[in-house]
Amino acid sequence: MKKWSYKVIEFDSKGFVGGKVNSRNIEDRLNELGNQGWALVSSFTTNQAYGQTNKIVFTFKREIEETRVVGN
Repeated sequence: MKKWSYKVIEFDSKGFVGGKVNSRNIEDRLNELGNQGWALVSSFTTNQAYGQTNKIVFTFKREIEETRVVGN
C-alpha cells in the first residue's frame, strides 16, 4: 500500500487591504517543490473583509518510499 507525506505552505497577500500577491515568488516556490517530488493536490484562499484575499494555502503530497531490508 502506498504511503504519503503531506506539506502545507502559505503565501500572504500584500497591500493595505490585501489582495496583492507576487505570482513570480509563488511560481518559483511551486517549481522548487515539484522538483523535489511534491505534487500539488489543493489550493485555496482565505479572505478578509469585502472578499479581499488574505492568504493562499497550498497542499502538496509525495509518496513515501519504503526501504525494504532483504534478509540473509
